[in-house]
Amino acid sequence: MATEHNHIKTLIDKLETLPQERLDEVEDFVDFLKQQGRDRQLTRAAAQVAEQSFSSVWDNADDSVYDQL
Repeated sequence: MATEHNHIKTLIDKLETLPQERLDEVEDFVDFLKQQGRDRQLTRAAAQVAEQSFSSVWDNADDSVYDQL
């Protein structure tokens, strides 16, 4: 926990040296990273739902030969 706090403090110190236009860029990038994380969570959730929905279609005797590939 202390290491994480030190890392955050170091980042804050670096941010404080940047001009405003660079801070705007950093903020945009942080927002992008947060959105990317939400998008990944949504994709994983959709895949889990799809897997449950399609399990009866994917797991059948006629297609079992493909399980060996």
